Amino acid sequence: MATQTTGQTADDDHQHPRYRQQLSRALGMGENILITLSSVTPASSVFIIIPSILLAAGGASVLTLAIAAVASVFIGLCYAELAAAYPITGGEYTWAARLLGRPIGFALFALTLVNGVLIISVIALGTGDYLGVAIPSLGGKWVGIGVIVVTTGIAVLNIKANAWVTGVFLFIEIAAIAVLAFLGFTNVERGPAEWVHAITMTDAGPAPVSAGALAALIPVALFGYNGYGAAVYYAEETKNATRTIGRVIMVCLAATVAIEIIPLAAVVLGAPSMTDLLSSPAPMNYFLTERGGSAVNTLVSVGIAIAIVNAVIAIILQISRLLFASARDRSWPDPIDRALAGVHPRWHTPVVATVVVGALAAVAATVLPLSWLITATGAGLVMVYLFVALAAFRVRGRPATGGYRMPLWPLPPVIVVAAMGYAGYSVIDASWQQMVVAVAAMLLGCAYYLLYLRPRPERWKLPDPIQES
Repeated sequence: MATQTTGQTADDDHQHPRYRQQLSRALGMGENILITLSSVTPASSVFIIIPSILLAAGGASVLTLAIAAVASVFIGLCYAELAAAYPITGGEYTWAARLLGRPIGFALFALTLVNGVLIISVIALGTGDYLGVAIPSLGGKWVGIGVIVVTTGIAVLNIKANAWVTGVFLFIEIAAIAVLAFLGFTNVERGPAEWVHAITMTDAGPAPVSAGALAALIPVALFGYNGYGAAVYYAEETKNATRTIGRVIMVCLAATVAIEIIPLAAVVLGAPSMTDLLSSPAPMNYFLTERGGSAVNTLVSVGIAIAIVNAVIAIILQISRLLFASARDRSWPDPIDRALAGVHPRWHTPVVATVVVGALAAVAATVLPLSWLITATGAGLVMVYLFVALAAFRVRGRPATGGYRMPLWPLPPVIVVAAMGYAGYSVIDASWQQMVVAVAAMLLGCAYYLLYLRPRPERWKLPDPIQES
């Protein structure tokens, strides 16, 4: 059974509440990187997200990803300093509550929880699409729901075991991506100038793409890179987190960019025909079939299915720690707090919180249409990055912790705020319903704080981070 505790204690030195060490501080930098890269699931980005950019921008999709990579560096710098200042499981919600005010903190908690649960559902439902290439009987919704159930069972295990499970799966998905890069660079048909050649296919044939249309694709590219910041959710399970968590984030970002942009660049150089590539509804599979044959396409499709399973494990781990953190802060009625903040006495993992996240994702995958799930998760990332940047403006008002300090502060958060403002405009212009869902989730979280937590000041304590030994 999980232990029944909310995990707060008094600090004898200065009589201020401080979190107790409940989770197992078992991860080194490398193991945190394995789990974090698994939540990025770069193979899924290469085969699901990046093709939409490729079809819209042609060879200039490489340029688009490069620009998004630069923007991601500034986002990563904000994450790194905030994580070093507050090495607390729970991620963005914990920073916002301390630096931007408790109502905003709980609003961001609600957004992150809703977005996380729905993203688990979306990616799990994609498993059948790729397994079905090799084994047609494994296609369909129920395969995705089964993946959620199985991965929830894995996620309750010790965090170190999960790091190695996800690490093995990560190796397989990187191998699948390496096939793309190998086939592209060994069958070069055109030069690097194609990487800035912006074209798309229309009914009348190839057509140029404007600079404004390219810029509108940058938020999509940012979504493809998303996940490198998930390292912060394992801060209380990482050794020397104050000193190392910033480096973990930046290493994960660099690895993500390389793993995603290199195979795309190879495909652009090595496609037999750019016209046929940009006319295909599945350009990566077209490329694999043309350059490697149907057997290679099938094997890589299985690798992508494994990547999706890996991502489901990693994101369940992440969101379960968000839910655990909220209960440890006494956000809910006492019986719920005790259950969700409980940890397994042997595995030191939040078992009940993990099962709840898996159950919510399975229900969402069962009853909600996939098109609605995709719409509901569209704008959440933009809002999260915006509030991370706003928190980064405030973090220098706190005493220095000896951890990571971003260079050129406050320029990085200024750039992120501007970039997210433009990204938010692009989202609203393309599909305003996405922003409505994100704002509604935040308003719901804020309303819960104002109606339940604010009238009870004895609740929702926000202690200091754990004192690392």
